[in-house]
Amino acid sequence: MMTSVENDTPQASGPDLHYQQALAQGKFLIQRCDACARAVFYPRMVCPHCGAPDLRWETPSGRGTVYSTTIVRRKAEAGGDYNVALIDLDEGVRMMSRVEGMAPDAVRIGMDVRADVRVHQNQGLVVFVAREAA
Repeated sequence: MMTSVENDTPQASGPDLHYQQALAQGKFLIQRCDACARAVFYPRMVCPHCGAPDLRWETPSGRGTVYSTTIVRRKAEAGGDYNVALIDLDEGVRMMSRVEGMAPDAVRIGMDVRADVRVHQNQGLVVFVAREAA
């Protein structure tokens, strides 16, 4: 990742830039290795499983399961509590996000969720919602 000299803000490049640009358009993408056929997340230049450089982009199903969750406590005037969760996607990769649309303490390990891309001010973010609420 490159860093801007003027303001020390990290700037995306390579696969990360492609991923961020897709999110800004409301598209959630992961990579898949053409050599070993395994899914890859977070975006990489080479497959972390076999080392091959042949990674292609694909749209995942968006279905997943909460692997782990915790609650970040904040004062109400700072936005209130929220959860941080590790989500196992059906494609076989794990990502950190949050489950929205329910109280943070209602999120449970093993809960079925689906991805939802939220775009705000040209920046995309993958969050999850409970599948029964979807």
